[in-house]
Amino acid sequence: MERENDPAERSVNLPLSPGLTALCGAIAVALILPLAWLLLEVVTVDPVRARELVFSAGTADVLLNSLLLMIGVTLCSILLGVPLAYLTVRTDLPFRRFWSIAVALPLVVPSYVGAFAFVSAFGPQGEFHSLLAPLGVGRLPEIYGLPGSIFVITLYTYPYVYLTTRAALVSFDTRLIDAARTLNYGSWGAFRRVTLPQIRPAIAAGGLLTALYAISDFGTPAIMRLSVFTRQIYVEYNTFGREYAALLSIQLLLLVLVVLTLEWAIRPDQTVRGDDADRVGSQVRLGRWRWPATLLPAGVTATTLAVPVWILLLWLWRTDVSRRPSMAFEWTQAVNSVTVAAAAAAVATLVALPVAYLAGTSDSRLATLFERATYVGFAVPGVVLGLALVFFGSGYVPWLYQTLPLLIFAYVVRFVPQAVGTTRTSILQVDSKLVEAGRTLGESPIGAFRRITLPHIRSGLVAGAALVFLTTMKELPVTLILRPSGFETIVTQIWRAQESALYQYAAVPALILILISGLSMVVMLSQEGEGSGL
Repeated sequence: MERENDPAERSVNLPLSPGLTALCGAIAVALILPLAWLLLEVVTVDPVRARELVFSAGTADVLLNSLLLMIGVTLCSILLGVPLAYLTVRTDLPFRRFWSIAVALPLVVPSYVGAFAFVSAFGPQGEFHSLLAPLGVGRLPEIYGLPGSIFVITLYTYPYVYLTTRAALVSFDTRLIDAARTLNYGSWGAFRRVTLPQIRPAIAAGGLLTALYAISDFGTPAIMRLSVFTRQIYVEYNTFGREYAALLSIQLLLLVLVVLTLEWAIRPDQTVRGDDADRVGSQVRLGRWRWPATLLPAGVTATTLAVPVWILLLWLWRTDVSRRPSMAFEWTQAVNSVTVAAAAAAVATLVALPVAYLAGTSDSRLATLFERATYVGFAVPGVVLGLALVFFGSGYVPWLYQTLPLLIFAYVVRFVPQAVGTTRTSILQVDSKLVEAGRTLGESPIGAFRRITLPHIRSGLVAGAALVFLTTMKELPVTLILRPSGFETIVTQIWRAQESALYQYAAVPALILILISGLSMVVMLSQEGEGSGL
């Protein structure tokens, strides 16, 4: 085995450019600035009133529900994602290549779309009630509340654990397993003593993503009628409880900070990677369990994809637009969604490029600080970011409040880390000798970047832009809070239908959203073979 090289050792490691450093510093400040306005709002709250609100019974319930939701989703995602990754990489599972893609597809389905699809299927008077009633099944388990929220969010976040674990297993040196077998360890013993310690960092990374998603999800808890931070913040915002909403936002940020701190504490200093070994001969033979094992990926795929699509198609079939013409889907909503998502992707890519270039070509602490600063927005739940920009826009720049530039800026703050990550990975893969050769031939730093670096990182830029586009299309709370008056998108149409309990009017926009998200994922996967590092 060999230790993975530190990124700084693979980078060009050029001296810091004052102009580039100043630009990256300005970007970092601009991305962090919205949270400062939230802190200013909290400072203005009367201390006595703040204590009453923070230590109330309602706040305690919100905190407990949020913690249980985060812990439950994280554990369930690990229990689901790790076996799926192991089956699709290390075993002779039938149709392994197909299942490896199929079980990752739930990422294209927004969790709130899955939530109201499952409510329609399993809720009172749902579709499954009518199907099972002739069989004597009069009641199904309750879909609302904490169990239902954990169930639905897990179904659409476990791919984070699956993908990170799968990546670790793909690069794992299977000769270690063969060595363990020669020491008379069985399959389970070899997994527990050899494989699991090596893939634990990847599991932790996926678990962190699921935990952050669960604690920041707004749509699913709202549909499932679970009182958590995100839902309560949105309710207080809409009922003009700005003080309480700000205090809840700060508590939610502190909880996110605790999660990030715990992940940082348990993360190893270095990851271990083996060289490419022959994995075909090292596959685990499932024997008589080979075909029964397909029930796990098949069941997960059917539950996460087939059930929502079936419900959406039923709604589409039953929709009578003439009944409620005001609720009908309009194609301008799709155009609006694509337009703002494309704008956010373009701006985020431009913003990410200098930050990623500085971080990828310099090992200075300042470069690392600026890069880490861009990740703050991604860790902040969308409802908190939206509320912070409401305080900022309405109080200091009213001419910018409820405008498209402010909405696009919020998307960039929220999702620019995705573009930074893919771009920096591509920059680290550029051979530093090529850049040095260009400089010795008289190229300026900008010329060397334009002629040598940029062509090599193009796939990473495209993948990052596609990822930002995908997540922007699905973003719900930021869109609901900051959109201009009368500006309707696919997600706002879905939410209008959900709030009116007229789910059938969400069928068309939900199907279009899933289709566009799927196409975005195709674009990302198409860049995988070009060294994007996805």
